[in-house]
Amino acid sequence: MSDLTLTKIRFRNGVWEGRIGNAPASGARPDITVMFQDLPVQDVRLSEGETGGEWTVSVPVPAEAVADGVQTFVIFDAASSTRLGDFTLIAGEAVADDLRAEVELLRAELDMLKRAFRRHCLETS
Repeated sequence: MSDLTLTKIRFRNGVWEGRIGNAPASGARPDITVMFQDLPVQDVRLSEGETGGEWTVSVPVPAEAVADGVQTFVIFDAASSTRLGDFTLIAGEAVADDLRAEVELLRAELDMLKRAFRRHCLETS
């Protein structure tokens, strides 16, 4: 199991950036792999951080990932095959409509549960 940790820094200009922590202070470069649709993302950069055992990872989002729907990137410690984290892109009108519909469904179910709970409280008091 990997002791590495991953913390998001920012996502800007098509590049996702994160901080790898708990790396060996020996300066050995962590073996990080980023996967998108079961393929490794190219041009992932790893640079030493300001303190020992800390690295900055920069993941350029490929153009084919900018599309309608949900696109997920998974970040692994390749040395131990441990998942460190992920990030997701969601785009397109269809997704927005789906999300709004899902929220409306959740609101309707919550209202139904509130009515049932109130009815239960009246019947048992």
